[in-house]
Formats: sequence, C-alpha cells, structure tokens
Amino acid sequence: MTLTELRYIVILSEEQHFGRTAERCHVSQPTLSIAVRKLEEELGVELFERTKTKVQPTVLGEKIVAQARLLLAHTATIKALADAGKDQLNSPLALGAIFTMGPYLLPQLIPHLQKQAPNMPLFVQEDYTANLRKKLRDGDLDVILVSLPFSESDVVTQELFDEPFVVVMPQAHPLARKTEIAPADISRAELLLLGDGHCLREQVLLLNPDWREPDESQHKRYAAEGSSLETLRYMVAAGLGLSILPRSAAEAGLCAAHRLVARPLVGGQRKLALAWRASFPRHKAIDVLRKSIQSCSGAYWNFTTEPDALEQTMLPLANW
Repeated sequence: MTLTELRYIVILSEEQHFGRTAERCHVSQPTLSIAVRKLEEELGVELFERTKTKVQPTVLGEKIVAQARLLLAHTATIKALADAGKDQLNSPLALGAIFTMGPYLLPQLIPHLQKQAPNMPLFVQEDYTANLRKKLRDGDLDVILVSLPFSESDVVTQELFDEPFVVVMPQAHPLARKTEIAPADISRAELLLLGDGHCLREQVLLLNPDWREPDESQHKRYAAEGSSLETLRYMVAAGLGLSILPRSAAEAGLCAAHRLVARPLVGGQRKLALAWRASFPRHKAIDVLRKSIQSCSGAYWNFTTEPDALEQTMLPLANW
C-alpha cells in the first residue's frame, strides 16, 4: 500500500463520489478506481459499498480510513520537521480562516506577512470551523484562524483579539436614532442571519434567547438567511431587515455605499484565535504570522495577546 492510495480512500470517504474525489486528487476517475480496488485486493476486504448514487465506507472501511487519516497527518508532521530543520520561514504556510474573518483580515495581513517573511508563501483556505478543524487535524492546514470557543486534542490555541458586533440597518430604520442597541431592541422577525454551519450564527443567537423561539414570523426570518456577510449587507440594503455583523464587516465605505448605518451592539463581541497542532515544529512561522496580524494597519479589533502588541485604533463607521 502507498500513501497515495491511503489519501485516495480518505478523500473518497469524504466525497462519497468517485468523480469528485478524482477531481480533488487531480487524477482520472479510472486511475482512482484502479488504485482503490488494488488496495482492497491487497487488504482482502471491501473498504467501500458502491451504489449507483454514492460510495460509502463499510464498517471496517471506516476504521481503516480513520487509521489512514492519522498516518497522513503524521506524514505531514515529518515533512514539516524536515522543513523546519532547513528554514522555518522558507517554505509555504497553509492558513485556514473562517468565512466571516478571511475577507476582512487577509487583504491587510498578506502584505505585512510578505515583508516579515518574503520567502514564506502563504496558502489560504476559507471554510467552516468544522471543516477547518478536520483539515488541521489531518495536516492539510498548518494553522487556522477561528472564533472561540475552540478546543481540539493536541492542538494549541492562542487568543488574538476581541471584535465587537454592530447592528447594521437602513438609515431610515427607527433604531438608527440610538447611539447603541441592546439585543432586546431587535425584533426576531426582522433579524437576518447567516445560514447553518457558521459559528457567527450561533454566537449571535446566544445574545438573545428569544431569537431562538419560533413564532408566526419565523418563516420570514429563515427565508432571508444569507450565505455570507456580504449577502446579509445587500439584504439589509434591500430593506429585508437588519443584521448583526462583526465590526470589520461593516467598514465605513461599504456601509456608506449602500446607505446603511451601524450601531454598537451592547454586550456583543467575539474572540478570535490562532490554532495549530502541538506537534507543528515551525514555531517561528506561527510567531511571524501572529505579529503580522497584530501589525495590520486600520484594524477594527482589540488585541489581547502579548504586551508588545501594537496599539490598535477603532476606525469610525458610517454615521456612527
């Protein structure tokens, strides 16, 4: 058996489809099928149950895939150890970020990181927290930027900053006259939320238990769910309701362009952090990444890490 074959069965267990798996592995579907069948013949067991609609692991196949996943993660650690022995800042760093943070931090982060480590290419993936957790554990990512709480065995988590929440609404909305808004001021019928899978959705719902309770308006609110923060902003601009966003997503130019206003949400904020495998040997790369995040100019965040963190200022929002 080969590491390539083990990688094939791990990805096939995720996709449950030969075509999509072949695409992810950058091979033809016949090549993939032959490799999987070869491994099954070598082991003397059926790893997958094949139907016309999908391919799913057998009970024994799931156990073997789990071991293959661990082996691939250890392989990634071996490669990282070798790279660290050369130059920790001279090989690519794979960074994962949640959807609600990446678009607002990365454009500022990448230029700073290029100055601090010009020979360290940054590969970025945006995804849901659950997927980032899995990719980190499997060695597909070196470090991830997530919202707390976050815990995983054999993973180090370092808190970076607090980011306030704001309420975004049309200028003519009655709440726009307030200087700050309490969660109780917001009707659950007009609250626009991200869809399931986003950690920000759950953080928002925790601010007011009433928002979870069903009523005759529930269908309206859930029918207007957005797949991204940008979608939510456009929905607010279209008059479908109001929304709660991280402050970095309510930048002044964006709000002004759509005639929106943002007000502080009382008691609303999130904590963001970096997380990496405890076995990851490139500590200098993590440190440079952290310092580059701290040095981003025009940030919207209150940093909470080491005392040498740079002073951060909060930029005014439109009609604040």
